[in-house]
Amino acid sequence: MSKEQNYNSALTTLVIVFFFWGFIAASNGVFIPFCKTYFSLDQFQSQLIDFAFYGAYYFGALLLFIFSSLASTDIMNKWGYKNGIIYGLLLSALGAAAMISVVGGAEAGSSDSFLYILGALFVVGLGFSLQQTAANPFAIALGEPSKGAHRLNLAGGVNSFGTAIGPIVVALLLFGSAPKSGAELNTMIANGDIALSTVQYLYMAVGGLFLSAAALFFFSKKLPQATKETEFLSAPKAIKALGVITLLLMVCFYFVFAQYKGLGEGESLSSSSDALILNLSLLGLGVVLGGLYVSNKLAQKNQEGWGAMKYPQLVLGMIAIFTYVGVEVTIQSNLGELLKTAAFGAMNDSQIAPFISVYWGGLMIGRWAGAITVFNPSEKWKTWLYILVPYLAFGVVLFVNYASGYSIKELLLFGLCVAVQIGGFFIGKDKPSLTLKVFGLLGGLAMLLGLFTTGKVALFAFLSGGLFCSIMWPCIFALSIKGLGKYTSQGSAFLIMMILGGAIIPPIQGKLADIIGIHNSYWVAVLCFVYLAFFATRVKQVLVQQGLSE
Repeated sequence: MSKEQNYNSALTTLVIVFFFWGFIAASNGVFIPFCKTYFSLDQFQSQLIDFAFYGAYYFGALLLFIFSSLASTDIMNKWGYKNGIIYGLLLSALGAAAMISVVGGAEAGSSDSFLYILGALFVVGLGFSLQQTAANPFAIALGEPSKGAHRLNLAGGVNSFGTAIGPIVVALLLFGSAPKSGAELNTMIANGDIALSTVQYLYMAVGGLFLSAAALFFFSKKLPQATKETEFLSAPKAIKALGVITLLLMVCFYFVFAQYKGLGEGESLSSSSDALILNLSLLGLGVVLGGLYVSNKLAQKNQEGWGAMKYPQLVLGMIAIFTYVGVEVTIQSNLGELLKTAAFGAMNDSQIAPFISVYWGGLMIGRWAGAITVFNPSEKWKTWLYILVPYLAFGVVLFVNYASGYSIKELLLFGLCVAVQIGGFFIGKDKPSLTLKVFGLLGGLAMLLGLFTTGKVALFAFLSGGLFCSIMWPCIFALSIKGLGKYTSQGSAFLIMMILGGAIIPPIQGKLADIIGIHNSYWVAVLCFVYLAFFATRVKQVLVQQGLSE
């Protein structure tokens, strides 16, 4: 029996775990607007779901790096990537158990219940942080190394499928199959006919899966631990810089949350408090971006102790990952509130799931297309596949919505957006910096179109953000770690920490929405895409200066 056959069951389980990472993250697009209605939150408070979930990624990766530095060894490598996945699965299962307990007794309007939900999501996110740190090298170890990229692309494709159906499943759990008017929904919540406790079933299934996967990996003695014989490289100055950034961030958001203390049910913040929260949140953003910039400048003067952060392409890339994750998450996290406005159809919580699904489906479409080159097709076949594969993926998204009882007539217009993305792939010519620049510019133009129009044109312009975000992660990653040499692994860890952008940027847009309106708040997304296009241009210049090609 071949090694691949021995590992098939483990690979299948790992791919399913990838699916649920995407499933949980994307389902927040439906969960957020419902929690806003259920707990009577403002838009900023509703975005704290992302704050807790993606913030956990940052703290998980940062703590792992700090403890590794204190022990002068790579802790994840010492555990073995197999054990790292097991520990992450158990931690996420603990978070799922906490979520089951919390939502079971969550009463409408209870701020305490909402805080407990955030805590449970934070634990789930911590587990995901461990799992994702270990999963990529582990997937490569499950068979022939030459086929490792294929296994990762398979897992990534299934992850994207999870993002497409997560919103649909959560909407069906919460609301059933029949659409409900806003007034009807509020009445059903008040009467207890719709309760958050239905989410228990989802987290029972997810928690059971995590435990089953952990058991499979633990009892499969033939599976490799997938450790690497590499020297751990410390970066004490980088740790101090990240520690200062983290401390200042915690101070900023402590004062943000203090504004909500003592606020009674049904009471709203004053305009001065709203402004203070926005300014403090922006200060937190400045702490991250300014801290990284200053760190790199100091490292240029004296490189000793900075590790991978002495490379400008990495620090630029850390900001790019922060911005990319932030814009990817904030577009859809605030989309539910946008769809409730009269200019965008005056939808209610039970009607937005197909549009959230299409947004995340856009990421799946782009990633499937982006994986084409891995299989080295001829130029003629590549041209046709760049046209056919995106529409095949779009067909999957439409089928999922149709099979769930939603009308797909309106969603067909998204096919025009897919055509624009296909054009972007041809212009990008498989070059990371050019593709990233093209998609950054297209994303920015789409957001501007959405801002200066309303109705279907604006809606699909915003939805197309998923298409243009789709291939940014691998492009940014590849450009950021180019030329790092022995610091490549450390640089990758720093980049993963910057998933923090998904925790910081959505609440900023949420508070901006509380002040100037949800539609105008999408200027945040424009600024993010502008930086990503700038990064694509600037990092290429940096690499050329170092005598490197992309």
